[in-house]
Amino acid sequence: MTRIIAGFAGSLALRVPSSGTRPTSDRVREALFSALEARDVLRGARVVDLYAGSGALGLEAASRGAASVVLVERASAAAADCRRNAAAVLRNAPRDAPPRVEVAAQAVGAYLATAAATWDLALVDPPYDLGAAELTAALGLLAPRLADDALVVVERRTRDGEPGWPDHLEPERSRAYGDTTLWYATRVAQPARPDQPA
Repeated sequence: MTRIIAGFAGSLALRVPSSGTRPTSDRVREALFSALEARDVLRGARVVDLYAGSGALGLEAASRGAASVVLVERASAAAADCRRNAAAVLRNAPRDAPPRVEVAAQAVGAYLATAAATWDLALVDPPYDLGAAELTAALGLLAPRLADDALVVVERRTRDGEPGWPDHLEPERSRAYGDTTLWYATRVAQPARPDQPA
């Protein structure tokens, strides 16, 4: 059973696809969101949840104060669960300032190649069988869509090692929880080239 841990939808049970996804454990989600709240990055944030599965990470962010969340999930059954879970979370949202939640039923690369949004926080939890090169490519597409100082958190199997970070994503730290590791990186501003106006 996967539940929202805290916030306005705290303890709400979420639908989880019967196959094809790997839900983040409660222990890892609690650690992740404790770290995010300690950094005060959730309140009012624009969030993208890539490889969303059930949408648990992005919807946890919405419950804890994010202004908007995009759940990107290619598998049709999982995307349908994302929509149901988002509707359930939003039924609990404060009426005066509900978050905006969008579900994009697309492959991550295709979505990022055409997205016009800018995000403050990216939660990236790819399936274990996603290759390192494919993850690096997705992070490369993500980086230009991030606000300066935006935070990226990648969840990977510990034995897979650190992701390949593209230019403008500066790794900060990692935290291991058994066979799962969370990798944190920050979007750094791209300096203007000498031939470009400031």
